[in-house]
Amino acid sequence: MGRKRKGRAISGWLVIDKPAGITSTAVVNKVRWALQAQKAGHAGTLDPAATGVLAVALGEATKTVPFITDALKCYRFMVRLGQATTTDDAEGAVIATSDQRPTDAAIVAALAAFRGDIQQIPPQFSAVKVEGERAYDIARAGDEMELAARPLWVERLDMIARPDADHVELEMVCGKGGYVRSIARDLGAALECQGHVAWLRRTWSGPFEASDGLSMEQIEALAHSPALDTHLRPLEQGLCDLPELPATPEGAAKLRNGNPGMVLTSSVAYGDTAWASYQGRAVAVGIYKAGELHPNRVFNPD
Repeated sequence: MGRKRKGRAISGWLVIDKPAGITSTAVVNKVRWALQAQKAGHAGTLDPAATGVLAVALGEATKTVPFITDALKCYRFMVRLGQATTTDDAEGAVIATSDQRPTDAAIVAALAAFRGDIQQIPPQFSAVKVEGERAYDIARAGDEMELAARPLWVERLDMIARPDADHVELEMVCGKGGYVRSIARDLGAALECQGHVAWLRRTWSGPFEASDGLSMEQIEALAHSPALDTHLRPLEQGLCDLPELPATPEGAAKLRNGNPGMVLTSSVAYGDTAWASYQGRAVAVGIYKAGELHPNRVFNPD
């Protein structure tokens, strides 16, 4: 018999507005402690220096994390022109400088190359694994690596402001796996002036907005109280990008046991990923085939 988890069996999403100076993992641990939850995880790491939306999944909602990780995200960030750093942000040591400063028109023109399907090389200080080791551990030891380029979809990348010659504020909407630090580094290289991220804020991620997030101070103040539970969002919000298929009563029963179950559909194609609901609650995620959903994730009611 398996060991029983400590804590409360609660499920849902808690949206946090992460401050600078704390890791995403530390935020998750704080939320788990405050809610006395059995299980928690987050949908997309933010660097310690970054701020903004961090969606924390609890209980059964952790099964929907991949769908939020895959969703579009929006980042607002400032690029410091004229300096390259070891980490591609303000935390690292300056390793190259330039007196050249591009015009606004040159920046706008250069941004076009970073939209659509692009190939992006992660920063040396990143969590990418190289022969079983994290790149940042190798970089901290003083070694340089040749990291392979990775595909990234950039839906939008726009110049928002140019407060002075040394800085340009940008906003990017992109898919999974994007490194804003790489955008700043590569933009600086394209403009032949060097560049790194001065500050970074994730304003939204999938259905979750930073403006709706709780602060760490609020988490501390509401810890271990019913008031914090009122801020929980239903796990179904993690499935917002997938089509919903209402299940029949018999279909819902079969799906809960991990078997294909009958669902009602009008527009979902054979082979599409979708989620089945019964009486408004998520039952399972799976593949739609000929009137049935074949589940690969089943939600257990709390």
